[in-house]
Amino acid sequence: MNYKFIVIEGLIGAGKTSLAKKISEKFNSKLILEQFADNPFLPKFYKNPDKYSFPLELSFLAERYQQLKEELSTGDLFKSFLISDYYFPKSLIFAKSTLADDEYNLFRKLFDIIHSSLPKPDLYVYLHLNTENALNNIKKRGRSYEQGIESEYLNVLSKNYFEYFKQEKSIRFLVIDTNGIDFVRNNSDFEAVIDVIFNKEYPIGINRVIL
Repeated sequence: MNYKFIVIEGLIGAGKTSLAKKISEKFNSKLILEQFADNPFLPKFYKNPDKYSFPLELSFLAERYQQLKEELSTGDLFKSFLISDYYFPKSLIFAKSTLADDEYNLFRKLFDIIHSSLPKPDLYVYLHLNTENALNNIKKRGRSYEQGIESEYLNVLSKNYFEYFKQEKSIRFLVIDTNGIDFVRNNSDFEAVIDVIFNKEYPIGINRVIL
């Protein structure tokens, strides 16, 4: 195992948490899951994004930093590596998608101050799912506050993710197109994902795989 810290990212509904859990179980790795369910601003944001986008993004910024700072500073001798279903710059990607320019500029200053104190992942895996499939997954899992998510919002998020990949020159990105597979229900699909993550070598920058 060459990786000590792996991140799984993707659009809402891409299956990042499910994949992170399955990988953690398979390899006995330490698992970090984003704690978003108790955020009081999230349901309000989906109903009124203009009013609640800034407090939502600030609360996520604080929560993600606190969790990652604590989890990444404490090792576990009995775990082979660490895997997370999010990475701290997710805050910046989502903020760019939701905030007005003046709010985003302020948010970016706060983000830059604290980002440098967190380690970078050895591998950043992005599960690329088209908007239609993401919306279908969102509908299937049935979280009431997510049912109003629109395709345009997901399109903007996707665009901002790839802009971040292009701008970040020091991270190894693995973009896996998962539109044709179901790694949650189909074990052979899951093993195919495992193969491209753990049995291949990738250079720094953007690497793309279609499964």
